[in-house]
Amino acid sequence: MEDKFEKLEKAYYEGAKRLKTWSGFSVKEVYTPDDVNGIDYSKDIADPGDYPYTRGIHSNMFRGRVWTKRELCGFGTPADTNKRLKYLTEEGQSGLNFINDLPTALGMDSDHPLAEGEIGIIGVPLSSLRDMETLMDGMPIDKASVSIVVSTCTAPIVLAQYIALAEKRGVDISGLRGTIQNEPLKGRYCGFGPNTEHPDLCLQSAVDIIEYCTKYMPNWYTMNVNLYDLRETGINAFQEVGFGFSMAIAYINEALKRGLDIDDFAPRMAFYCSAHIDFFEEIAKLRAARRLWAKIMKNRFKAKNPKSVKFKFGIHTAGCSLVPQQPMNNIVRVAYEALAAVLSGVQSLHCCSYDEPIALPTEEAHRIALRTQQVLAYETGVATVADPLAGSYYIENLTNGIEEEAAKIIEKIDEIGGITAAMNTKWLDNEIEKAAYKYQKELDEKERVVVGVNEFVIPPEEDTEEEVHKISSEAAKTQIEGLRELRETRDNDKVKETLSKLREAAAEKSGKNLMPFIIDAVKVYATIGEVNGTIRESFGYHYDTMGVISSPF
Repeated sequence: MEDKFEKLEKAYYEGAKRLKTWSGFSVKEVYTPDDVNGIDYSKDIADPGDYPYTRGIHSNMFRGRVWTKRELCGFGTPADTNKRLKYLTEEGQSGLNFINDLPTALGMDSDHPLAEGEIGIIGVPLSSLRDMETLMDGMPIDKASVSIVVSTCTAPIVLAQYIALAEKRGVDISGLRGTIQNEPLKGRYCGFGPNTEHPDLCLQSAVDIIEYCTKYMPNWYTMNVNLYDLRETGINAFQEVGFGFSMAIAYINEALKRGLDIDDFAPRMAFYCSAHIDFFEEIAKLRAARRLWAKIMKNRFKAKNPKSVKFKFGIHTAGCSLVPQQPMNNIVRVAYEALAAVLSGVQSLHCCSYDEPIALPTEEAHRIALRTQQVLAYETGVATVADPLAGSYYIENLTNGIEEEAAKIIEKIDEIGGITAAMNTKWLDNEIEKAAYKYQKELDEKERVVVGVNEFVIPPEEDTEEEVHKISSEAAKTQIEGLRELRETRDNDKVKETLSKLREAAAEKSGKNLMPFIIDAVKVYATIGEVNGTIRESFGYHYDTMGVISSPF
């Protein structure tokens, strides 16, 4: 066994071991002008604000407006989450951001027999309009920008709750600002279960939101295509772009079938991306994504409005890059990932909390995550220049490489018949499994070094986190009791009437937009399980996502 002084000498002479990016691109010792031969600045890069937007979608980028600082929140009861949202607002975040719990994502009410143990654990329960009213109590929704993170087929129902809340408050929905994630196709790869196994339901729900918001909510982003959750499965940087863009293409094609014009709805599409730990690769990935998306919108979909071809994206620093071992190290990881996001021209940023691999964030952990953004914005100077790494031989070479590989993936999926065909034939499943296996193998063989995990470890007894956020044991009980009281006091005849109209509309399967019917049902306090179940039955599926309960109406 080597003594500490041998280790000291070894560390002194140590050089870089991994000579490729985390996605597998070989990295040369030095990059020169030869590595950017063939690049035409005006055609391939251009100034910020100019097509193909490689350097950013605005000419002045953060000089005009700093990115929206959003910290994702959701736990316990709607009242618990409301309290944390207000805390984060007091600490200086500039946009609200909440995520639903697992039962809500699956279209299950909090009193569902299989919801036990999952209520408010990884998000806020939103079983009814009453929950939304509690969640947003005291929040100026006519002024605030709100990001609603719900990806599954229940997205229209949660959005309907928010719309119904606005109308109850007398707020004109045409002035609401924010985003609904609305990205159900990828749900099967992110643990959301059977509700996301039906492409017809996924596309119906997604396009209903796009169509409705395009008509009535011009300041609302109708879709936030979730590349982030795909990346969390273990895929690499160019797969994140390739798979995610193919899903976006499917939604666009379905919206066009509905008769929508590309330049009417595309300006309000956005993307939700990961910023992983390979610093330069992530910057290059997002620059490549911006350029590739502009080409897709202009060449494939013939978009003419400049706003239609701009790649607008939010970043979630990579939760999968964080580890429970020596958790304070995660603060460093998150800071570098956030810096990569900012240098790539992000529009909205969520920094993970350092305790994410252990539990939901404490107030302190949430505050540190927000402070990370604030230090970047106000102290480092990175917000003063648009795309400061442009012209780097390495960055431009890597940007080209990632764009090329992502384009190949999109072409392959097109050959298969589109993303739904790639899902149905298990091609996409196999690609994700292969990537995840490769990642784990490299970790096990120490080809990838993760500090505190396979190198620089400490004894378990020294590796502890003192404070862990714990959800009150009373939270689930309070939520269930409130839901049962709601069922007893609401006008159940009106609930039955609105659900009957929703069932009739959904059964037509003619592409009729279901949002107005969902909003009517939500307004009389129909629950998410009741609305979701009614739609599922109309499409020929079991009323209950889990196949346990039947319709009470």
